[in-house]
Amino acid sequence: MIRVVLVDDQSVVRAGFRVVLEDAGDIEVVGEGSSGPAAVDLAHRLAPDVICMDVRMPGGDGIAATRRIAESDRFASPPAVLVVTTFDLDDYVFGALEAGASGFILKDAEPEDLIDAVRRLASGHGLVDQAVTRRVIAEFARRKPSGTDGPTALHRLTAREADIVRLLAQGLSNAEIARELVIETSTVKSHLGRAMAKIGVRDRVQTVVWAYQNGVVPR
Repeated sequence: MIRVVLVDDQSVVRAGFRVVLEDAGDIEVVGEGSSGPAAVDLAHRLAPDVICMDVRMPGGDGIAATRRIAESDRFASPPAVLVVTTFDLDDYVFGALEAGASGFILKDAEPEDLIDAVRRLASGHGLVDQAVTRRVIAEFARRKPSGTDGPTALHRLTAREADIVRLLAQGLSNAEIARELVIETSTVKSHLGRAMAKIGVRDRVQTVVWAYQNGVVPR
């Protein structure tokens, strides 16, 4: 059973999401909150698999909460944060992704899309829809790298792992990376998994964010 926490300042939104998610059969809503601080508290107390997080809340925004959850040392693996927003790919969404969110979805998305998003994040994949991922990549490519820990972390990767991270950050799927490097798709998955563990990210989306933040991808 996938354990989910809902965080939104509008109770009607939370109620609607609860109905949709619990109707899926393999998802249980274990808590609800209406602010960023509430999200952090619920994450620590309940250790859910996924947190559906609004980013614009008067009681404390979801970006700061996402960062606190992602950086907390109280989790063996922090809950995956799914940003739920009214605005498609605005600065709040990118701020949340930079803070550690694993994907985003619009509040008016179809019920099956919300269920699929929660399942993807719970399984550690993040949101990997090609159209959305390529738009995220394009925005991060436009921004200047922050240079937080790129050289140190990159040097921990093997040459093959670094190649795969670069290609992933350029928008290639596992199958496309395999064709580019003339290796098996299963080999790509293995190398990518090891690379993600070394740089300390939990999914493909955060791998892309890390690569652009640290100037790993040639411009």
